[in-house]
Amino acid sequence: MEYILLLVGFAILLYSGRYLVKGGVILAKRFDISTLVIGVTVVSFGTSAPELFVSSIAAASGHPEFAIGNVVGSNIANIAFVLALTAIIFPIPVKTNSVKTDAPFMLFISLLLYLLVLDGNLGFIEALVFVLILIAYVFYSIRTGREKATGIKVDLNTPVSKNIGLTIFLILLSSAGLAVGSHLLVENATIIAGAFGISERVIAITVVALGTSLPELTTSAMAAFKKEMDISIGNIIGSNIFNILGVLGISGMIRSIPVSRFFITQDLIWMMGISALLFIFILPFKGGRISRLKGVVLFLVYCVYIYVLFLYKG
Repeated sequence: MEYILLLVGFAILLYSGRYLVKGGVILAKRFDISTLVIGVTVVSFGTSAPELFVSSIAAASGHPEFAIGNVVGSNIANIAFVLALTAIIFPIPVKTNSVKTDAPFMLFISLLLYLLVLDGNLGFIEALVFVLILIAYVFYSIRTGREKATGIKVDLNTPVSKNIGLTIFLILLSSAGLAVGSHLLVENATIIAGAFGISERVIAITVVALGTSLPELTTSAMAAFKKEMDISIGNIIGSNIFNILGVLGISGMIRSIPVSRFFITQDLIWMMGISALLFIFILPFKGGRISRLKGVVLFLVYCVYIYVLFLYKG
């Protein structure tokens, strides 16, 4: 039965991701906001709903390894698995805004997370700081997006809906579908993996993280096939930012999250290293590109990380 529900969850994720991208593009064209900003706000927040759901429930029910492992594992998978596969499908051009603003900000908050949990705990104050930073980031993204909207052309066949209420409903419904689909996928994958005696930390970083990263994979892949590449790169970076600031912020405010030494000495280091590698790959500031070769390199790095994870599991 678990295998059937696993496939059902995947199907829900696939269709929800497709319509979330469609709704995001319609919103971008309707309000003359760049698709990159839609990627780092509406779309990335929607695809991060599974991480928020899983981590919040895990924190409330006393499973801290799931709460932080889901975020760290998802951030690693988003770059070295999701973005890598997307680039292999179709090389991704990088807009200047992604390099100068969003990518450095992702690196900054990754380092901030590492520094704040060195004492082995993510408390209420640290979590509140994350949420406040997220609010400021969203307002900044929207403001700068409106200022630069006239310089970005959206060449899609998606018609602009005059019924904005229906479009918003489509986005909310798609986000709900992502949450439900990921819940089915993660719950049943965890049952299957748990039968093999795998530790909670390893399950969180692999099964749970990959499961909750499937929305990013579906939305980014769909955007890549449509050649709407601003959403692909913006979705990944924005989702990683939201995972740290929003998911860990809200989860940490619900309940203090203890962080084991394995996360501090291994997983967080890998997350920062892979984020730094992405930053290097999208240089120079103008005309950068994530080629198929870079996608292959990122994917190989992910394979090495998974190997090391199971080799030194704790």
